[in-house]
Amino acid sequence: MAVDIVMPQMGESIFEGTITKWLKKPGDKVERDEPLFEISTDKVDAEIPSPSAGVLKEIKVGEGQTVPIQTVVGVIDAAGSAAASSAPGPAKTSAPAPAPAKAPAAAAPAPAISRPAAPPLTAAPVAAASASSSSGSERIHSSPLVRRMAKEHGIDLSAIEGTGAGGRISKQDIEAVIAAGGVPAAAPPAYSAPAPAAISRPAAPSPTTAAPGAPGAQVHVALENAVPREKMYFGNYEVHPMSTMRQRIAEHMVASKRVSAHVYSVDEIDMTKVAALRAKSKDEFEKRYETKLTFMPFFVKAAVAGLRAYPTLNASLDGTNVILHKEINVGIAVALDWGLLVPVVKNADEKNILGIQRNMNDLAERARAKKLKPEEVQESTFSITNPGVFGGLFGLPVISQPNVGILGLGAIEKRPVVINDSIAIRSMCYVTLSYDHRVVDGAVAHQFLHKVKETLENWNEPVL
Repeated sequence: MAVDIVMPQMGESIFEGTITKWLKKPGDKVERDEPLFEISTDKVDAEIPSPSAGVLKEIKVGEGQTVPIQTVVGVIDAAGSAAASSAPGPAKTSAPAPAPAKAPAAAAPAPAISRPAAPPLTAAPVAAASASSSSGSERIHSSPLVRRMAKEHGIDLSAIEGTGAGGRISKQDIEAVIAAGGVPAAAPPAYSAPAPAAISRPAAPSPTTAAPGAPGAQVHVALENAVPREKMYFGNYEVHPMSTMRQRIAEHMVASKRVSAHVYSVDEIDMTKVAALRAKSKDEFEKRYETKLTFMPFFVKAAVAGLRAYPTLNASLDGTNVILHKEINVGIAVALDWGLLVPVVKNADEKNILGIQRNMNDLAERARAKKLKPEEVQESTFSITNPGVFGGLFGLPVISQPNVGILGLGAIEKRPVVINDSIAIRSMCYVTLSYDHRVVDGAVAHQFLHKVKETLENWNEPVL
């Protein structure tokens, strides 16, 4: 019995996914719920389990291809079929008998290949000229991410003809318009010039990087406009195509720098009291609760205190409206071998040190195992990143949209400092606050940092 493998929906706002790696090849036996392939979406990377035990008969969508949800990406011969398990050869010869069964196999990859094509761009102005703003907006099919990107770049979605299922405007569609300078199609010279150059690159890059609507097209076009190609390729070199996650990170970081007016403030915190408390309690904490005690939950609690005192930093900006969030959801940057994710500690203001530590450990472990759910990296209201764990003195992080602030933590190290006209050895830490000057002024930023500093230097909350 043939069982279809479909691209799953990894969240309400996700309508497509990119297959980054097949963990099995045709002819391999698979068990039910055994990891079968890996996908990358706008939110998370995840391993997708097999829907059935049996033999992987066919892969219909290859690695690197992006397809809508519910697309059949492969076929399994279920374990209950004797023909599939004992004689895969005959099963293959009998399959072509019904011609329609083969047709979808050939057609399935086509949408992914044709999605970046130019026709949607050239047809768009007609739609723009005839569609009314009120009725057109009601008929637009797109994801929240696409609508946000359109809003950030001032693009009218009614002027774009979607290439996704049912006419849905996909991320590739909006990226192609952005790469064209924000004009749906009227005059593509700004975009069409780099296109041939991208195709004529050295053979090493994957074909998807050259396609105008591919996930990384915007990044490549920006790079080509900034640096002449002859300056990039010289001497001995290797070309490594960006992974899907790397492309997403690049897009989000470039968008954040373009959208938010980044300003940075730095302060120094005496962590001696917290360091002594942690050193005294960490063994008992781990024995009692079976989880390690790090410095991060102390910083989260201090950030919560700062956000309560200065809620302007616990906000998002929607056009000319400032949204002050009632919940305090803190995104914690997690470094992975293949990129970076920011899982979110929801309602951090309601948790104690133990609750925050357990929540963070669980999210970090599942991020590294590619087991995170999309909703677990959404709805942050403020973020924290910790370059200090890698020895960094301090960093100037990029704001994680749609937040208006991110706290960067430097290394905690002993330094001589002056206290009451005497030199003492203290455990010191630089912290930086990157904030969006459209919403947050310098005075509020430094008041927030002072509250964080005051909370940590006068720590009085037990951890056991």
